[in-house]
Amino acid sequence: MPEKTINLEVISDWVCPWCYVGKRRLEAALAERPDLDVTLAWQPFQLSPDIPREGLNRQDYYQQIFGPERAAMIVDRLKQTGEEEGISFGSHADAMAPNTLSAHVLMYWASADDGLDANDLAEKLFHAHHVDCEDIGDHTVLTRIAGEVGMDADEVAKRLAGREDETLMKEHITNSKARGVSGVPFFVINGQHGLSGAQPSDVLLSAFEQIASGESG
Repeated sequence: MPEKTINLEVISDWVCPWCYVGKRRLEAALAERPDLDVTLAWQPFQLSPDIPREGLNRQDYYQQIFGPERAAMIVDRLKQTGEEEGISFGSHADAMAPNTLSAHVLMYWASADDGLDANDLAEKLFHAHHVDCEDIGDHTVLTRIAGEVGMDADEVAKRLAGREDETLMKEHITNSKARGVSGVPFFVINGQHGLSGAQPSDVLLSAFEQIASGESG
């Protein structure tokens, strides 16, 4: 019996460090079984939808949410985990906590273009925020990244300025919440099976292999 196609939805937010870790672990899992037929779609989520469109200072925002001591512990833990996964989490006093709605719109456009690699865009968005400490809520930054992955930068700039498809992205996020997603990353396999969190690569691989072979669970 031929193995089944795996339709994988990755629900994430670009500012979520564990989503970046989850991407690395997903890549490791898929590298173990390059023969698996996996199609991947990035779906939007916003951990902090109320952040103003101009963003907030990231250090101040983290301290406001977690308190100074816990915020420092979280950053230290992430840097350790990042080293294990090949991610050099950066820090900068002027780094921003952005509103990610425009970045999700950009991914939506890229995913609709068969000539583009949406996974390449995902990597650049994660890297820009978490490693280079760029403001991915800034349309100038997003337009540059769009050009780097082969999108028409001028067209992207116009469409972002016109706030195209923002309402649609909010609807997608609402739909994910209606499906029970309250935190990210969240992996949905074939529209039925859900895995929450930055699961180890062996857990992801086991799930993929079971589903591909037709097993339940």
